[in-house]
Amino acid sequence: MNLNQLVDRLRHTPSFMENVAHWETIPAREAQYADYPELLDSRIPAALAARGVHRLYSHQRQAIDAAAAGKDICVVTPTASGKTMCYNLPVLDGILKNPDARALYLFPTKALSADQVSELYELIEQMGVDVKTYTYDGDTPAAARRAVRQAGHIVVTNPDMLHSGILPHHTKWVKLFENLRYIVIDEIHAYRGVFGSNLANVLRRLMRLCRFYGSSPQFICCSATIANPGELAAALIGRPVTLIDKSGAASGEKHVVFYNPPVINKQLGIRRSALQETLGIASMLVDNDISAIVFGKSRLTVEVLTRRLKERVRDPLGNAGRVRGYRGGYLPTLRREIERGLRRGEIRAVVSTNALELGVDIGQLDACVMCGYPGSIASTWQEAGRAGRRRGTSLTVLVASSSALDQYIVSHPGYFFSGSPENALIHPNNLYVLMGHVKCAAYELPFEQGESYAEGVDTQELLDYLCEEQILHLTGGRYHWMAEEFPASDLSLRSVTSENFLIIDITRPEHHAVIGEMDRYTVPMLLHEHAIYMHEGQQYQVEKLDFTEKKAYVRSVDVDYYTDADLNTSIKVIDVLKEQQLPGGQMAYGEVVVTWLVTMFKKFKLDTQETLGFGPVDLPELEMPTCACWWALDEQITGGLSMDDLQGGMLGVANALRQILPVYLMCAAGDLCVQYRVRDPFTRKPTIIVFDNYAGGIGLSERIYGMRDLIFADVHDLIARCGCESGCPSCVGPSAEVGERGKQTALLLTERLMNR
Repeated sequence: MNLNQLVDRLRHTPSFMENVAHWETIPAREAQYADYPELLDSRIPAALAARGVHRLYSHQRQAIDAAAAGKDICVVTPTASGKTMCYNLPVLDGILKNPDARALYLFPTKALSADQVSELYELIEQMGVDVKTYTYDGDTPAAARRAVRQAGHIVVTNPDMLHSGILPHHTKWVKLFENLRYIVIDEIHAYRGVFGSNLANVLRRLMRLCRFYGSSPQFICCSATIANPGELAAALIGRPVTLIDKSGAASGEKHVVFYNPPVINKQLGIRRSALQETLGIASMLVDNDISAIVFGKSRLTVEVLTRRLKERVRDPLGNAGRVRGYRGGYLPTLRREIERGLRRGEIRAVVSTNALELGVDIGQLDACVMCGYPGSIASTWQEAGRAGRRRGTSLTVLVASSSALDQYIVSHPGYFFSGSPENALIHPNNLYVLMGHVKCAAYELPFEQGESYAEGVDTQELLDYLCEEQILHLTGGRYHWMAEEFPASDLSLRSVTSENFLIIDITRPEHHAVIGEMDRYTVPMLLHEHAIYMHEGQQYQVEKLDFTEKKAYVRSVDVDYYTDADLNTSIKVIDVLKEQQLPGGQMAYGEVVVTWLVTMFKKFKLDTQETLGFGPVDLPELEMPTCACWWALDEQITGGLSMDDLQGGMLGVANALRQILPVYLMCAAGDLCVQYRVRDPFTRKPTIIVFDNYAGGIGLSERIYGMRDLIFADVHDLIARCGCESGCPSCVGPSAEVGERGKQTALLLTERLMNR
């Protein structure tokens, strides 16, 4: 049965349709074509024609023309609309006309770098020209690095390697910097918050070195659909961009189905497991040999689904390679193998976390199933875009969980289909971010007196401060580096720990093999002793977890259950640095320690998700020192409210703060954590707490401390302006989460906080 037949059958299957909350059909769209520009090197159209591409899409022609005119551009079109050609063709044309010209490609991940290079290689080989393209990242052998520096026409790397491996060693890259003509930044929507703010500063340092070497490159940026791509691109590169956002690519008919599992407990509003329903729909696709991608929100969900689907397709010899899992934690070689299998059509179904949201080429899939709402409109469209990469019909099924957010989305399809995707925001002039990069820039090249680092930055004040700290030394009108350390090594662009644990399979005594890795903060949840760790659907029992050596030793087992652990989070105030009395409460800012502790794990039956039992976990606490600000509310603000109303109102205010704060601070939502306590152990009052979600803090909560009136005025307006009756994801959260009076109570609390 093909996909069209399956779609028709589903429409006429009562047991399926009675759970469909909404079925949206997006009609097919014809392609809008344009001819190749006359000035384009003739070898490029000839090579593309040999691959079956005889004309360009209209947006590709626009991009090539704008690049030829020397403009900085940002291309924003859907998945699989040929964005790659928007930068490959101008770059190849420029190099063919001037063999000394150079280009630098930036991708957010190594996987994307490897993927895009292989496509570029094929085109260059088809043309039969000498355009040397190299990947330069942590996996590049030392012997090959010299060749890349000397001969690479196109150098493909990631922001981390540019920051710590190329810019500080620019004297070895003279050929690149003297002749750099194009800087390509793909997937710019990935650069939000701290990561994006850091990248903007890395690009400032890059352009400073280009000016020193006499080059003036232009930027070509590409993005998935977000609300403000032009604004984000301009903020990243520090100058205006020409936005190209009308896609000329063809697209087939798309069916987007919101599937709400049946209710099994009316009193509690509990529905059948989203995982079980996802498995049923994915099984139907696999049984009919329809190529599909299944997205799970956690690595555990991915592994359970992978195992169950593998059991379904296993042949008499035990092979189940038609179904594969894919997530962070798999070794790079395994991920590349899975990507190749998808492109060749050998793998018919892949179960993935959001690791495959970004544009890694995984071939042409027909269907997408999501186990739970991904959390944002933009992410949902990104995941849905992984199916329907041909002109044929595609099917996307969003299976809702019982959570209030999922239930709101499937019950209010208009909110989803008419809402614009979320904004991506950065703040490159954040002092904490800025100072680290000014140090790096001074190490790379002495600052001249009077030189400006970036618009809106008081460079002189920063340089004088670094002189006082004896990091720089002013002599002969220049600020020279005088500290011993290497500044780039102390500055992480992503502000995450690099302390990964290795997972070692000890099933065969004669051969211990590393099968994966896991970040430090996830290890206590999934790799505690006696946990069942799942990898590509295979089960392993954790025999030993060595925190000192950062290794987990696992042994292959065959059991009918998996494990999951409970994580307790607590916040302890270490030092109050600032404090002020407010009408009806106190506001404070200080140093805190956030503690995560896993105390017990549960066993769940694989097929039914029944709880089989519990077990203790004996692991040390994980601590993160950071900074926070908090509001402690007096009786003047909370008076007259029942405990239930107060809890719903505080949750509503916290949910609204999560939306307002990233806008004010120009950060990603994940850069901050907002929590509330109906009775906080430290203040002994109802308290709302906001802390920086990075070790040591990055200055976000300190800025919030000084913006109270402005923030709460906007929180109040956000809630008051929202057209919903009793709560939705755009203001306080769904009423099922905050209660029927949650919106009303949240408005009352914000009015009292502002002393209205």
